[in-house]
Amino acid sequence: MSNPKNRGERPRVLLTNAIHPALQLELEQHCDVIIAPDSKAITLKQLVADVDGMIVRSMLPPDLFDHAPRLRAVVRHGVGLDMIPVEAATKCGIPVANLPGSNTTAVVEYCLASMLHLKRGLTSIDARLRRSGWAAARSLADHGSELGAATCGIVGFGMVGAKLAHVANGLGMRVLVLTRRPETLPLQIEVANKATLFAQSDIVVLCCPLNEQTRGLVDAATLALMKPTALLINVSRGPVVDTDALIEALHAGRLGGAALDVHDKQPLVGDEVIFDCPNLLLTPHVAGITDTSMAGMSRGSVTTLLALLNGERPENVVNPEVFAASS
Repeated sequence: MSNPKNRGERPRVLLTNAIHPALQLELEQHCDVIIAPDSKAITLKQLVADVDGMIVRSMLPPDLFDHAPRLRAVVRHGVGLDMIPVEAATKCGIPVANLPGSNTTAVVEYCLASMLHLKRGLTSIDARLRRSGWAAARSLADHGSELGAATCGIVGFGMVGAKLAHVANGLGMRVLVLTRRPETLPLQIEVANKATLFAQSDIVVLCCPLNEQTRGLVDAATLALMKPTALLINVSRGPVVDTDALIEALHAGRLGGAALDVHDKQPLVGDEVIFDCPNLLLTPHVAGITDTSMAGMSRGSVTTLLALLNGERPENVVNPEVFAASS
């Protein structure tokens, strides 16, 4: 594999999507930057053929690295690695890095915002105030409830789950957690099995990774365990939830409401049946995106990518065995 440093060339870097403008300018001081015009597999395969590094914000085709003879660094602009065929990268000797914790605060705040949106119905109150007046709008407040009186069930105790548990506990909520590592839970947080968590929680938040154990985790049988007033919030990945079963539960009134930031197929195009569900908040995979988190993720991506291109070995590389193979 040729190295641009040996040829006196500036490295070429492919961005699957634009990053924060200020950090893109910083990257351009060191590299020639190419932004993919779209995220189609054919486009990415063509562009990756002549680049040294890559920052990823879109799903990569599984055989992308077969078309990347000079690629020597890939950085995920975020945390989740399901967008990158890491095993294929490892076989090709390409280090892959992500940015743990880079959008944790943004995702936790999204979860809280979703809870409040569904629990307090402020959007409905605002709409009725404008349409029907003061008294009619005030009557809707009688149906709201406070978070402090609720039990919050959290599936997954990574950085997001741990911070959300801390915040929820601070608000006075009882917190139940389903995790493979119960020994990591603080004393004030209760470990629970799946059945207990879904049966006793007023709000269930999914923030687990997508894998064979979590795919379809929330199916019709699991939804049937939940209280008819309970809420489901998914900030993990769409396939963790059986969407058809969720749609049926919402229409039948067997669930109080849901917030979905992730979906089986993305992007949503607007004609999916889920748009007709009651008590459902839909967002386009934005839980981890704020101006603050975008700047942080872009800064981390640029710093990590430049380090890799300079021959360094950052600690956030997820397949460090590639370094041993090249030693």
